[in-house]
Amino acid sequence: MNKNAIQRFAIWARTELISQVSQRAYQYDIKVDGYGEYDAEAVGGRLLSKDEKKQRQQLINQIRSNGYTQVMEEVAYTWFNRFIALRFMEVNNYLPTHIRVFSDASGAFKPEILSNALHLDLDGLNMEKVSDLIEKNQSEDLYRYLLLTQCNALNASLPRMFEEMGSYTELLLPNNILRQDGVLGRMVSDIPEEDWTDQVQIIGWLYQYYNTELKDETFALLKKNEKITKECIPFVTQLFTPDWIVRYMVENSLGRLWLEGHPDDELKSGWKYYLDEAEQEAEVQAQLDAIRAERRDLRPQDIKLIDPCMGSGHILVYAFDVLVQIYKKAGFSERDAAQSILKNNLYGLDIDKRAAQLAYFAVMMKARQYDRRIFARDIQPNIFAIAESGHFEKVGKKVSVINPAAIEEFIGGRPEIKANYDLLFEQMFDAKEYGSVIRVEGVDFDALYARYDETVDEVSLYHQIFKEELLPLIQIAEMLSQKYDVAVTNPPYMGSGNMNSKLSEFVKNCYPDSKSDLSTAFMERTLFIPKRSLRRRWAYLFAPSPPMSRESN
Repeated sequence: MNKNAIQRFAIWARTELISQVSQRAYQYDIKVDGYGEYDAEAVGGRLLSKDEKKQRQQLINQIRSNGYTQVMEEVAYTWFNRFIALRFMEVNNYLPTHIRVFSDASGAFKPEILSNALHLDLDGLNMEKVSDLIEKNQSEDLYRYLLLTQCNALNASLPRMFEEMGSYTELLLPNNILRQDGVLGRMVSDIPEEDWTDQVQIIGWLYQYYNTELKDETFALLKKNEKITKECIPFVTQLFTPDWIVRYMVENSLGRLWLEGHPDDELKSGWKYYLDEAEQEAEVQAQLDAIRAERRDLRPQDIKLIDPCMGSGHILVYAFDVLVQIYKKAGFSERDAAQSILKNNLYGLDIDKRAAQLAYFAVMMKARQYDRRIFARDIQPNIFAIAESGHFEKVGKKVSVINPAAIEEFIGGRPEIKANYDLLFEQMFDAKEYGSVIRVEGVDFDALYARYDETVDEVSLYHQIFKEELLPLIQIAEMLSQKYDVAVTNPPYMGSGNMNSKLSEFVKNCYPDSKSDLSTAFMERTLFIPKRSLRRRWAYLFAPSPPMSRESN
């Protein structure tokens, strides 16, 4: 793998994409120092379409809430993630159309989707529009339309990577995307095609290198004694975990859990980093024998493994491979194993939406490796970016991040739903600040899910909010409340001196014995994870901090 090429491209691509999306915003009279009329019918002498007007207003609303710089950064990385996902899928022939989006069969930057435009079978594709653009020789506009339609078509099978189009993100798709020296052209030419066949490596390194300048900027602020804000925590606590460390952790936690009840020399011989137990004293050996006896009844589909700070998903993807091996030993086909693993076995969380998107994508691509029809099966993994219920305004007032009117309609005047939602709101408040060290207790999730199912059949203006904002919040809170057989992670390393006041206070209150570093708080948090009795061995491991570093995956 050419890591130097990957690093050069990722660092350059971030700067270029931010510049390009900012230029697109400027075309709609949106600049760093302000914007024109909110309800403008035209900008720069050009009349806006109905969709453009709506998307422009959405963009202005986002900038009002989060600031111009952050919104441009978010849109840039959204397109970066989509581009690398499409590139991975085309190289590995995972696109449902089997037609390349960026290159041709020779590997050159000559999009097959453009030359095959009249023969594409894509949901939502307007062939009249395609024919019109071809007739007018508008290749750039045609390619933009095809690319957007391809992304939208993938929403059904990969919704957390390819979110439904039509928002301001679509409005800010960069100009001149067919240039050989543009982001797409250089992605194809700069990174060898063979590097895209190792999904964990290429995705993880691209994510880490994309954040290089952000990390440097944040560390520079630390030198000025400025604390790390919620938005910057991922940049200083993420580092791609080397493959050998991942294998060592997974084989000696998940692998050991299975072998304790199902000894198998063939399985064990394939795990290069698996360590046999040392000789034990008679009393300890008797306890271990009792554990092994109890675990003989353990079925593959019963195992729950979580990575509570998963980064770009390296640990989860290797755990997927190990689980497939375990399922096959239990008599399952690879196809059935892949489906069951997505439904039952793997759980992952991260405070960084970018990382969570990539982890989700990596796990889905691993499932596709074992089941060619996985995209058509409507199965989504338990992998999420941590969501929060609310945050503090500058005046110190608690504010819900979900439309309050939608919440009131969800509650529907029912005291038991209100009581459970209030508990959820309080415990998931500012969750993006704290991450998986949050403990969620006392919530009746069955009641909340039952109420959500009722809303599906009700007439409501808030169906999309229920589906896209409220349901994920409930799912994430449930993941933080339930027990697991295995926790495998490389935790975020951050000394208490670098924490902002809110995070520092939270860790001191909830983890007084391990408050000196966020990593030790995560270690203590996993003491509450095992679902099996405390006298059994807990199957969780933490990777060592990389040499001369305090960051992690």
